[in-house]
Amino acid sequence: MANEFGLLAVGGDLSPARLIAAYEHGTFPWYNPGEEILWWAPPQRAVIPLDEIKIHKSMRNILNREIFNVTFDTCFSEVLNGCMVDRGDNLGTWISNDIYNAYCNLHELGLAHSVEVWQEKELVGGLYGVSIGTMFFGESMFSKAPNASKVALIKLAQTLQQWNFGPIDCQIMNDHLGTLGAREIDRDEFQKLLKFHLTSAPTKKGPWTDAIL
Repeated sequence: MANEFGLLAVGGDLSPARLIAAYEHGTFPWYNPGEEILWWAPPQRAVIPLDEIKIHKSMRNILNREIFNVTFDTCFSEVLNGCMVDRGDNLGTWISNDIYNAYCNLHELGLAHSVEVWQEKELVGGLYGVSIGTMFFGESMFSKAPNASKVALIKLAQTLQQWNFGPIDCQIMNDHLGTLGAREIDRDEFQKLLKFHLTSAPTKKGPWTDAIL
């Protein structure tokens, strides 16, 4: 049983089998580099229902102007590198070399995916996560240009909606996610959604480079 903060277990490893089992049970790793692995199942889970993604007028203008080009799974490791950079805002710094290697392994198995945002030929933002069944478990995002990470999330949500996915699991709520339509649901409700979407369709394994944007 998870404690009141959602801490479920301590220790273990980041092998593909363990990570897959964790996601299938609504659990994810989150810990500081150099410390023991902590596994979490928070009492309140942040999700973005795909039909509730918020695209404000200013963002619609950016999307319509096609300032950015968006791709899927063309440079997974580079996106992880972007998320690992310490930007001084407490985002991304928890991604250790062990996390990096673990999710690269999942990517090679066709289960971890990246969304890349380009400005001209420069990678300026993106996100990565894990997909099993019709669930997408978001892990981290980065942005080197204003609104780049928002574009990545919006394009991901639009694509997943075309594929009849369930809500994006954002794990822990924050203000940035709230502006994009994330909301919190109870752990029990999340588990019901998870159970349904893990088995509603086969896992879309392999590169998502054919995504229609």
